[in-house]
Amino acid sequence: MQTRVDRGRTRPIARDALAVIRYALLFAGVAVTMFPFLWMAASSLKQPQHLFDMGLIPSPATWGNYADLFDKAPFGRWIANTAVVAVVTTVSVLIFDTAVGYVLAKFQFAGQKIIFLFIISTLMVPTEMLIIPWYLLASDLHLTDTYVGLLLPGLISAFGIFLMRQFMSSLPSELLDAARIDGLNEWRVFASIAVPLVKPAMVTLAILSFISSWNQFIWPFIVLQTEGNYTLPVGMVYFSSELKDNSGWILIMTGATVSVLPLIVLFLIFQKRIIQGIALSGMK
Repeated sequence: MQTRVDRGRTRPIARDALAVIRYALLFAGVAVTMFPFLWMAASSLKQPQHLFDMGLIPSPATWGNYADLFDKAPFGRWIANTAVVAVVTTVSVLIFDTAVGYVLAKFQFAGQKIIFLFIISTLMVPTEMLIIPWYLLASDLHLTDTYVGLLLPGLISAFGIFLMRQFMSSLPSELLDAARIDGLNEWRVFASIAVPLVKPAMVTLAILSFISSWNQFIWPFIVLQTEGNYTLPVGMVYFSSELKDNSGWILIMTGATVSVLPLIVLFLIFQKRIIQGIALSGMK
């Protein structure tokens, strides 16, 4: 009997030990992941002579680096450019991808599966292989170094079409047919019935599109030539190439902090949606 009691007590102790180990590993992973970001933010408040101090609390702290940053580079313009590109791209992706996904999911027509497979196959092509065709097209249309040329490749997304098509496929066709019988035309059925039912997927797509557009670097770096038209990632590369000493590195850390701050705020506001979106997109 004593042995049975000891075994019963041993099991909770073992479970508690495993829980402690799991939390310790989780904490270590979080610390390793967060330290570069925290150090970057702390460095933006340091004085040049304290740049390579490893502490996360700058002493003394100074906010003058942010004023110097906006004095030495048009960061306000770069932030505005990036915000405009991200918002327009997100709205365009929502409109076109949702509409195309609805058509591919709820209409039967010749070549439907071939078109869908062709769209999905473009996901297998690395972005770097598309840069030359994009640039030649933008050059022929005289769209280089313009907002239209910058926006052109991102106005519709193959991943977004795939995601919305999968969600649209789960909608009951009987509900849409009932709306048509009640006299709604196809646009009303789409806008009034289908779209409200897939709002979670649209929110997911909007968040992922905004983050992707905000961080985009390769295409803006190639298509833009004028400093005033730069987006934040391109502007940061241009800005960092002009700075060499410790004060320059301080400003680079400050600029990097400014660049990621909107995404951090976005994540804090929509973290539940972002995590749900990653899970849903993986499941679908």
